[in-house]
Amino acid sequence: MLIEMKIAGITIDPITSTPIVILKDIEEKKAVPIWIGLFEASAIATQLENITFSRPMTHDLLADVLKAFNAKVLRIEINQLKNNTFFADIHVLRDGVILVIDARPSDAIAVALRTEAPIFVEETVIEQSRNVDHGPKSSDFDRDKEENLKEFLENLSPDEFGKYKM
Repeated sequence: MLIEMKIAGITIDPITSTPIVILKDIEEKKAVPIWIGLFEASAIATQLENITFSRPMTHDLLADVLKAFNAKVLRIEINQLKNNTFFADIHVLRDGVILVIDARPSDAIAVALRTEAPIFVEETVIEQSRNVDHGPKSSDFDRDKEENLKEFLENLSPDEFGKYKM
C-alpha cells in the first residue's frame, strides 16, 4: 500500500556527514530517512527555500521539458528498497498515457517539488527503511550510535530541522 509523504526536512548524518532527506507521512507517525548526495540535497533545499538561479538547474530543466511537452507529473513513488538502495518511479501523464520513469528517489523528490506532485512511499519500504545499513560497523559502539541515530531521526519534529524544513 502506498502512503503519502511530505518532506519534513533535510539534515546531516552526524556519523557520515551525508545529507539525509526525511519524509514523514501526513499524520507524522511514520518517517523515512533517505541518505542522498550533496548535489541532490542542494537541489531539494534550493526548491524548499524558493531560491531561483539565472539559468535552470537540472531538475528545473526537466520540469520545463515536461511542461513543454504537455506532460504532467502525477506523483512519485518510492517503491523498493534493495541492498540498502531506494528505488523510485516518476508517474507522468501525456496525451492520456501514463508513463512510469525509473529515477533515484532524490531526483524524483526534486522533480516532485518543482511540479507540485505528491510523494508516495510503499508501506513495505517504510518498514524496511528502519533496517538500512549505512556503512561498515567496527564495534558495538558504532551499532549503538546507529540505533541512536535511527531513533533520533524518527522522533525529529519539524522545528528541529533548522532552515531546510517545510
